[in-house]
Amino acid sequence: MRLMGLDVGSKTVGIAFSDPLGWTAQAQEIIPIDEDEGVFGIDRVAELVKKGQIGGFVIGLPKNMNNTSGPRVEASKHYGDLLRKRFPNIPIDYQDERLTTVEAHRMLVEEADVSRAKQKKVIDELAATLILQNYLDAHGKLTKKLR
Repeated sequence: MRLMGLDVGSKTVGIAFSDPLGWTAQAQEIIPIDEDEGVFGIDRVAELVKKGQIGGFVIGLPKNMNNTSGPRVEASKHYGDLLRKRFPNIPIDYQDERLTTVEAHRMLVEEADVSRAKQKKVIDELAATLILQNYLDAHGKLTKKLR
């Protein structure tokens, strides 16, 4: 069973998959969305679920640094509700994603010679990968929580 990690933004959703054993997370793609227009890319998620044989979703929860919830947390939970409606048999869990985007930016700056334009294109993918990897590390391979 593979897990799908999602970094939900207002304009894009970064997607990552776990390996079948649940050890590592790999970036997959960025799905363009438009929250204001009600376009959420769920049909593309469905294609990826089928392609990746996904057995669970892990959605990043962008809490504030003081552990409170703001509008982006509500937006991520709304996205989870949309997934639950479309995929009622696939479990969903949430992973605290505080600082994952900051970490992703740092990694791109320190670890790679990546232009700012390229960084903008891959940051959501990398953030989704970090969200999923943090989840896998915290819950162990083939997590029972999502099984």
